[in-house]
Amino acid sequence: MFRRYAQEFSNGGEARKRDNMPKRNKKNFRPTKKGAGMTEAGVKAYRRNNPGSKLRTAVTEDKPTGKRAARRKSFCARSAGQMKRFPKAAKNPNSRLRQARRRWKC
Repeated sequence: MFRRYAQEFSNGGEARKRDNMPKRNKKNFRPTKKGAGMTEAGVKAYRRNNPGSKLRTAVTEDKPTGKRAARRKSFCARSAGQMKRFPKAAKNPNSRLRQARRRWKC
C-alpha cells in the first residue's frame, strides 16, 4: 500500500496538486512584528494561483459575529494546540505563532 502511495506522489506528483504560494515579500506577507500573517494582497495572489481556494485574511475586529466569530474561535483553538506542541515558540513573545495569536486577538 505504501509503495503505491509513494509512486503516486513522487515522480512529478501529477495525482496531487501542489499549492502555489505567493512570493514571500512585503506585499504578500506581514513581518513578524506586525502580526505574521498574509496580507489581503497575498491572499488574493494565493487564490489566483489556486482556483477554488477559500483562504481568507485574519479576523481582527473586536467583536465579530456569525461565521467570522466561529473562524476566530477555531483558529484560536488550533493555535493553542501549536502552543503546546512548540513550547519554545510559546515562550518567545516575538515568535510568529505568538504574534499571529495577538493579531487574531486570541
